[in-house]
Amino acid sequence: MKAMIFAAGLGTRLKPLTDTMPKALVPLAGKSLLQWQVEKLRDAGITDIIVNVHHFPDQIIDTIRANQGWGCNITISEERDMLLDTGGGLKKAIRLLIDNGQWTMDSEPILACNVDILSNIDLRALMASYAGVSMLVVSERETQRYLCFDAQQTLCGWTNIKTGERKGHNGRHLAFSGMQILSSEAQTLIKQMPQDKFSLIDFYLHVMEKLPLQAYIPSDYRMMDVGKIDQIEEAERFAESL
Repeated sequence: MKAMIFAAGLGTRLKPLTDTMPKALVPLAGKSLLQWQVEKLRDAGITDIIVNVHHFPDQIIDTIRANQGWGCNITISEERDMLLDTGGGLKKAIRLLIDNGQWTMDSEPILACNVDILSNIDLRALMASYAGVSMLVVSERETQRYLCFDAQQTLCGWTNIKTGERKGHNGRHLAFSGMQILSSEAQTLIKQMPQDKFSLIDFYLHVMEKLPLQAYIPSDYRMMDVGKIDQIEEAERFAESL
């Protein structure tokens, strides 16, 4: 299994730190957010990783090289000209790896995750649960936007409980955790998307009628979205507890 880390974001909520560095290199307990993610993937046995870059891209590239990828083979997908969002970023990364002869579409799933979400998820257990069907890591926690799942734990819709907006069908409300395993079938459909910039959530809602997307609910799950500057101290304590 290969992995992708979404690291191209502007990190505007982490200003003023991100005025001089990319979000991926914001330090927590002696490691950057990127290092936390790469090492977690490496320790689970994933060493082929692609990282997309946009904001201060050279800082990320230089850091990866200086640390020899923290023991991983890291490929850079550049989005210097335009941010492509998660779906568009993955679409470009898939094309890049195929063109470079590093990826085949017939067998390999990809684990994709956000650089700024820390968690205690057992990646080996997640990968062991993969049985050829794409999986979305979700949990029962309070938020504003939820994915909806039917009785078979398959994605059937989305809702914003604050605004009342809904797409698809209602179902069990579970919060997305910014991590997923995408099958080769899902990758093919992403590659076929006509637009270059789109979110993975929009993609999921677009294809859910023909592509099964299964909920994966980790046990004893703890996570933190390192999204705001006033959360840095709390995030450092959280990182140290992992």
